Amino acid sequence: MGATTDAAKYPLAGVDAKKLHTTASGLIGWIGTGARNCIIKQEMRNRIHVGLLVFFMNMTAVYMGLAGCKSLPPSKPESEWTAEEGRGAVVFHRACAKCHYPTTTRGLRGPGLQAITKIKAMPSGAPPTDERLTAVILHGHGTMPSTTLDDLELHDLLAYLHTL
Repeated sequence: MGATTDAAKYPLAGVDAKKLHTTASGLIGWIGTGARNCIIKQEMRNRIHVGLLVFFMNMTAVYMGLAGCKSLPPSKPESEWTAEEGRGAVVFHRACAKCHYPTTTRGLRGPGLQAITKIKAMPSGAPPTDERLTAVILHGHGTMPSTTLDDLELHDLLAYLHTL
């Protein structure tokens, strides 16, 4: 076996320690700056990704909302109402209008009633049959109070609800 030289044993032997320290500090500083830049760039990418995700989620919600909005059939014009429908409108305005809009689905204190007899389900989820409407009107439902009507008023009110 041959003798090993100091250079082979100690690869940095003979290198000026001050120069080595300066070079090592600069290298570490450069690496540190690069690492910081990588972290900052990653944070920026994350923020951009989150922003895009939120944007596309909102756009999807808007699209789904618009796609789910089906136009409702128009209400029967007042000029075409029968006598019972006209009397029913009077009953509605006396007993129901303080909580329900008749010609929109937008709620007041209760849901709007546009096309209430033409849709598949009332806001409660029940089908809008005359029997179910009668039960809700006479006995109330949830926060809706019961309404006292005689048979003729109830019949006229149901006829009016069918015009909405």
